[in-house]
Amino acid sequence: MEYLRLTCRSVVLIPYLLWGVTLGMTIVTLDRFRSRPLDTTPIARWWLSGLCRVLNLEVQQHGEIADESTMIVANHISWLDIPVLGALKPLHFLSKAEVREWPLIGFLAARAGTLFIKRGGGQAAKVQEELEFVLHQEKTVLIFPEGTTTDGQTVKKFHPRLFKAAKSVGRHVQPVTLHYRREGTPDVLAPFIGDDEFFSHLIRLLKAPPTEVHIVIHPALSATSDTEVTELARQAHSRVERTLIHMIWQNYPYVPADVPITDVPI
Repeated sequence: MEYLRLTCRSVVLIPYLLWGVTLGMTIVTLDRFRSRPLDTTPIARWWLSGLCRVLNLEVQQHGEIADESTMIVANHISWLDIPVLGALKPLHFLSKAEVREWPLIGFLAARAGTLFIKRGGGQAAKVQEELEFVLHQEKTVLIFPEGTTTDGQTVKKFHPRLFKAAKSVGRHVQPVTLHYRREGTPDVLAPFIGDDEFFSHLIRLLKAPPTEVHIVIHPALSATSDTEVTELARQAHSRVERTLIHMIWQNYPYVPADVPITDVPI
């Protein structure tokens, strides 16, 4: 059964990825004849939504992302987080520089408007500047303030410095909790951690039963000039961590009190 799943899904996935590359190259070509680069985020959202279906991700969403320019902050579990959240709304991503070198995926991520950053090396000021630039354009940006992926069972500390851009520009911060399940239990295949290699991880996912992805979108937090970024990071972390714990151990599926029940799809 595993190899039947792998074969069937690969037959669909490989052409879909190649089509994405063709689409990306077309955009690059068109940009050469335009005075301003094309806004690729709506196209990326549409393509990522299709990728979620191709990867057999069963997404359930609780709550809504704000319509206006926002900084979305989420716990980070896997590279799957990008297509899952990118399918919800046109947005820009903040990702580690290594992703840019991944075959196909790096090219597609660049075309989708990803901001690539190198770890260390005094990059904090540059990252803040790039985030502020995106937010000033009334766009939405997604960051993973843990700075790394986890096994999906815990939430590491949120680094406050990544929240400075939202404070500087006066944009809201919207926490999002991600939780992966498979066959009724927390998923051990979805996490992309440690020495995992992309293609071997992808093959494991393609062999497995469908992945359930549960997204809890919390109400946005205000980030004004008077807001302390450490407190902003603490509040966002608290909401994400508390919800994840409930979803894993206590009352699953769990919708926290700060998410309007009317936003929960039936």
